[in-house]
Amino acid sequence: MKEWMKCRIEALLAQEFYCSAQDLNGRKTVYTVHCRAAQPYIKILAYRNCVVVCTSEELHAKVTDILRGKNRDEIFELPLVYGQTIHYIPKDEADTGSNYADHTQGLLKSSGYEMQCLFDETISELSGLAGFENAIAFDEHGITSAKAACVVKAHQTIIGVAGASESAINGVWEIGVDVMEEYRNAGMGTYLVRSLTSELLKKRIVPFYSASVTNIGSQMVAARSGYVPFWVDTFGTILDGSSAYDHMIGGLAAAFVQS
Repeated sequence: MKEWMKCRIEALLAQEFYCSAQDLNGRKTVYTVHCRAAQPYIKILAYRNCVVVCTSEELHAKVTDILRGKNRDEIFELPLVYGQTIHYIPKDEADTGSNYADHTQGLLKSSGYEMQCLFDETISELSGLAGFENAIAFDEHGITSAKAACVVKAHQTIIGVAGASESAINGVWEIGVDVMEEYRNAGMGTYLVRSLTSELLKKRIVPFYSASVTNIGSQMVAARSGYVPFWVDTFGTILDGSSAYDHMIGGLAAAFVQS
């Protein structure tokens, strides 16, 4: 993969986990503080040869103490965290599968489907679209965070969408994809992700794709779209009453802070 892509992703991770590029390229476990966390918070990152454990200030000392000397797998078993996400980036700018895309586009046309790519203001053409929330979602005012989308239509009806939204770092966008259930398992999701990836790379935008460790289908789409795993993190656990596990981990957090 290109160095400029790697550098942008590291800028994104450094900002999210309050660490440095040097930390990310080291071989140690790094403990950082999320200085703006209003509630007890913890999120763990595995990137290359390092692990970053980012917590709110009140959890920092205790979490650092209980994880000292633990290896990566043991750290990710910490009871305070739940859920893991694999994040992918394109293997190479050229590895967007032009032959595959041409072949799939031919199949789409022969089936009477058509594809369209939308950017910026033209995204508003999709306002009100529902059922594709992994790719693009609109609020009650018709506003979406998506800045680009590729859509496939069958008989003027949208049946698949890949969308991309800006991240906290300029020039790094996250891709999501949704295909109507009756049109799945035919390569359409892969085609949409490949097509949108190609368009973003032409604009020097780094796309990344995220999949839960339990979502094998989504992981297969990433692999078939020319993406490779680049980092893994836990869900950001915020103990504010919104988590389904607060009744279990809330007490643990309180115990860590008080002990």
